[in-house]
Amino acid sequence: MSITINAGFDSGNIRVTGIEGDTVDLEIVQDRQSDFYQWFFFRVAGARGRTLTFRITNAGGSAYPFGWPGYAVRASTDRRDWWMTPTRYGDGVLEWQWTGDSELAWFAYFEPYTTDMHDALVARIAARPGVTHLELGQSLDGQAIDYFRIGTGARQVWLYARQHPGESMAEWWMDGALDWLTSSAADALLAKATVHVVPNMNPDGTRRGHLRTNAAGVNLNREWHAPTPDRSPEVLCVRNRMDETGVDFAIDVHGDEAIPANFIAGFEGIPSWTEAQGAKFYEFGRRLAAHTPDFQTELGYEKAAAGNANLSMSTNQLAERFGAVSVTLEMPFKDHDPNPDARHGWSGARSAKLGVACLETLAGMIDEI
Repeated sequence: MSITINAGFDSGNIRVTGIEGDTVDLEIVQDRQSDFYQWFFFRVAGARGRTLTFRITNAGGSAYPFGWPGYAVRASTDRRDWWMTPTRYGDGVLEWQWTGDSELAWFAYFEPYTTDMHDALVARIAARPGVTHLELGQSLDGQAIDYFRIGTGARQVWLYARQHPGESMAEWWMDGALDWLTSSAADALLAKATVHVVPNMNPDGTRRGHLRTNAAGVNLNREWHAPTPDRSPEVLCVRNRMDETGVDFAIDVHGDEAIPANFIAGFEGIPSWTEAQGAKFYEFGRRLAAHTPDFQTELGYEKAAAGNANLSMSTNQLAERFGAVSVTLEMPFKDHDPNPDARHGWSGARSAKLGVACLETLAGMIDEI
C-alpha cells in the first residue's frame, strides 16, 4: 500500500519532491513573497507497519540552518501528544526515520498551535468574567487581530505573541498566561495593573504555514517604527491601541532556533536608555530564574551597543516610545537544556507553564515597575 503526504490544512507546510520505496524526499515551502522558510507541518497516511525515512533536502537553505544541529522533529499520532523523534542533520539535509504502528502520523517543526486552536482560545477567554474582548483590526487576509483587556490597575502591561507565526510555542505561552490571568490567582496583579493581551499578532502567517512573515512577506517585528495599512496592518492597529493606553511593562513572546534554553532580550541600545529602566529589566530576569527551573540568564543574545538599537523591533520601540520595561522572551525549538525533558523536549505544555511563571514573577514586582 502506498503512502501519501499531505500539508493541505491549517498551518501545514511541506512539498513532496520524491518517494522511492520507503524513502520520502521533501522540501519546506518558502513564506509567500519571502525567502524565509523553516516551519513544516504535515501528515503521513499509510504508515502502519513500515519504517519510513524522511529527508528534508532544502534544510541547508532555510532561514536558520545553524538551528538544525541538536534539533529533533516533533511527531504525533493523535495531534495531542507530540514527542521528539531522533533526527540527523548533515550536508544540508534534515533526516529522520519512523516505524509506524498507526495508519496516520503527523510531523512538525514544533508542537503546532493552529488557527482553530486560536479561535477556541479566544472563545474560552472572552466568555470569562472581567474580560473585555475587542477586534483591534484585521490582517491582510481579513482575519481578526484579537485583543483582551483584563484588570483595573493603573500600571499598563502588554503581552503580545506570534509576530513570527512559526514560533508556535509563543501562543502556547499565551494559553497558559490567559488561563492564569482569568483565575483568582491573578487578583493581586489585576488590582494594580491593567493587562492588555494580543495572543496572535500574525494570524495570516499562522494559517498559511509561514515561519516568519505575514501574507505580504513582511516580518512584523521590523515594522514598529512605521507600520502601514498595506504592509503591516497587524502592527499598526496594535501600536495605535498602545498609544491610547500607554505601556509600562511589555513581553513580546518568541521562539529561538539555535539556543537550547529560555532567555530574555532587552533594549540596551535605545537612545533614551537609563540605568534605572535597565535595572528593572534585569531584575525581572533574575527573579524569573529564581522562580522556575525552566528559565536561565546565562545564555542569550549579545546586547546592542549604546545608540545602536533597531527601533523597528517592538521591544526597542516600546522602551523608547513609552519608557517601558520591555522584554523579548525567547523559548527553544530544541529543549531547555538546564532542565531537559527526554521525551517531549521543550513543549506546548511547558510553554504554558512558563507563561504562568512570568506573570507570577511580574506580580511580585509590579510595584517596582
